[in-house]
Amino acid sequence: MPREIKLFGLGASRPLAEAIAAGLGVPLAAIEEREFEDGEHKARPLESVRDADVCVVHSLYADEQQSVEDKLCRLLFFLATVRDHGAALVTAVVPYLCYARKDRRTRALDPLGTRYLAQLFEAVGVDRVITLETHNPAAFGNAFRCGADNLSAHRLLVAGLTPELGAADVVVLSPDAGGIKRAEAFRQQLAASLGRPVQLGMMEKWRGGGVLSGSTLFAQVVGCDVVIVDDLIGTGGTVLRAAHAARDAGARAVHAVAAHGLFTGDATVALADPVLASLRVTDSVPPFRLRGSGVLARLSVLPVAPLFVQAVRPPVPDDAA
Repeated sequence: MPREIKLFGLGASRPLAEAIAAGLGVPLAAIEEREFEDGEHKARPLESVRDADVCVVHSLYADEQQSVEDKLCRLLFFLATVRDHGAALVTAVVPYLCYARKDRRTRALDPLGTRYLAQLFEAVGVDRVITLETHNPAAFGNAFRCGADNLSAHRLLVAGLTPELGAADVVVLSPDAGGIKRAEAFRQQLAASLGRPVQLGMMEKWRGGGVLSGSTLFAQVVGCDVVIVDDLIGTGGTVLRAAHAARDAGARAVHAVAAHGLFTGDATVALADPVLASLRVTDSVPPFRLRGSGVLARLSVLPVAPLFVQAVRPPVPDDAA
């Protein structure tokens, strides 16, 4: 007999948790969250979790109320709480996983943020972590000893983009060498959706001291629709650089897609550049930093709840199929 699913949503991620709960056909479990005068916090389930499959939804991005560290600490404490109170299986549903970009040592004495993050989840008794489009899937998988699922946003992004592409040839462009595997996976899905060949290209990129450099475009884009694919958009500088390179090389139009839209720093200025015909992200991070910006007119935000419903839903037993 399958165990009962208890789904909780913390803080600003509660609307996403509600959408996942609706997709699963279960009520969102009740929770109490309290703030104390000195900045400390308490969260506790308001219903029994004993012998249940417990899923806790919390996307770990900084917002106007809480830092990344605030959200991470609150999530870890709540996960430990449900484990202490007898949950049979504990799953952290983390659409945007913080500290995943620091997954390798590029300089002497560098930290390995992804590995340290994994150790924190394991220390509080988590059985499974589910995230979306982590920066380096191989490093993510290798860092965790508990279950670790990295969902792809490509199906959502391809479905949203396909109607906007005309009859012109299409080139999928990785904005750097590190994203070439991600771009190739996206290219394959887009080609299947369009029913015609799609080419793959890459933009040269070097980063030193926080400064981007490199201007070589490895693609034939004359008269083509170019789709820049990345895991996230921060300040928008990387996407904008690649977009200008593609247009300067003769591209007909340039679109950008990414799983996570952080939109930090001067993103509102960079992404307002008309060189981008459209921009698509998911709601793993709500685009609150773009409020009042003209960028919103060209931005499509796609819901990720259906992806997490599929990942969280228990498998159907063979004898029930």
